[in-house]
Amino acid sequence: MKMIKGSFASSAELVALADEATSDYVALCLKAEPVVLGYRALERMEQVARLTGAKWVYADRYVVKNGQREAVRCLDYEVGSVRNDFDMGAVLLVETEALRRYVQEQENGQWRYAALYDLRLWISRQTDVERPILHLGELLYTEEEADVRLSGVKQFDYVDPRNREAQVEFEQVCTRHLKAIGAWIDGTKAERIVPGEWTAGEASVIIPVRNRVRTIEDAVRSALSQKTDFDFNVIVVDNHSTDGTTEVLRRLSGEDGRVVCLVPERTDLGIGGCWDLAVREERCGRFAVQLDSDDLYSSEHTLQRIVDEFHRQGCAMLIGSYRMCDFQLQTLPPGIIDHREWTDENGVNNALRINGLGAPRAFYTPLLRRLGVPNTSYGEDYALGLAFSRRYKIGRIYDELYLCRRWEGNSDAALSPEKVNANNRYKDSLRSMEILARQRMNAERV
Repeated sequence: MKMIKGSFASSAELVALADEATSDYVALCLKAEPVVLGYRALERMEQVARLTGAKWVYADRYVVKNGQREAVRCLDYEVGSVRNDFDMGAVLLVETEALRRYVQEQENGQWRYAALYDLRLWISRQTDVERPILHLGELLYTEEEADVRLSGVKQFDYVDPRNREAQVEFEQVCTRHLKAIGAWIDGTKAERIVPGEWTAGEASVIIPVRNRVRTIEDAVRSALSQKTDFDFNVIVVDNHSTDGTTEVLRRLSGEDGRVVCLVPERTDLGIGGCWDLAVREERCGRFAVQLDSDDLYSSEHTLQRIVDEFHRQGCAMLIGSYRMCDFQLQTLPPGIIDHREWTDENGVNNALRINGLGAPRAFYTPLLRRLGVPNTSYGEDYALGLAFSRRYKIGRIYDELYLCRRWEGNSDAALSPEKVNANNRYKDSLRSMEILARQRMNAERV
């Protein structure tokens, strides 16, 4: 069996591959950069495929980056592994019979970018074996990494306008998959909220913080500078800072009574736990609005705009747009992140394919209290977006509201492969839980 190189992104490539294949399995190499197979690598992948009946096998590998070689472990495939950028490395083994059946069954054989993604999801739906897609946890080859950008830059590729045509195809493929497995939701039927009576103020800006003495005063003053026709406060949860942040907050709360400083009794809270503590505070407003301790609002009208849109759109969760910038507020690539790929009809489904929903995020507090915020320091916002969207309308504002300041202290600016994997593993687990919840909800509606 020889390894065949190509992107296999188009339907034409897969049709040609199915026509030309003469062995039981085809080995695909997805990279143009040099890939060096380990000892009997393809034989091992084929052996595992035959033993298990798997129709798609991928393996761990070594990656050479900036002259350094390191082992990269892939994640196991699960029901929530529906991201089109799920990392399987450069070498794949696919059962030829499965490939041919896929080609024969396709109604739309005109994919330009999403054919391999469509094949992968189609194979994942096969039920004649327990694990149609199998991760082989062995380091079987070495590939060179041509994309040496930091993780904090790579993560925004899916909102880059230059990738828009491909992203549209990926969304169509994912939507078709969700329909096939009973997890698709009609976004036009989302429930709208009618805000009831509320004894606290109209809004609270929520700022969780730990050891951000360099940025916290800017964030708090940005919140306090908001001009509104309603009462609001700023709830800062100081998660046991040790660098002088606590003293800054004590001074700010003494200067302005709208600053509410909370120090958790517990020492095991992540960002999500701090959020949960804040929204259960009796002084929390009807709408809870995000501001990270590194960041700023774009103008003094951001909070008013958010609250107005809550009432106008009848949404339970609202997401705005933000601009990446440095400490001098100069724009950094990719600039404004507005998530214009979202639609009222299908955003709720496309949310399962992508890795984020945008910022700033704001919530109708009664529902957020009922749902609760996961006590994690990564992905808690994504978990909330999925959970809210299952039933309620998600509102969008496509104008810039927020400045996301990048600096050497940002927690996600330059993550190691292990940390990227850990983050992706958590989000895949959230997708798995959400897909199961949607399948159950849809089954009960029938």
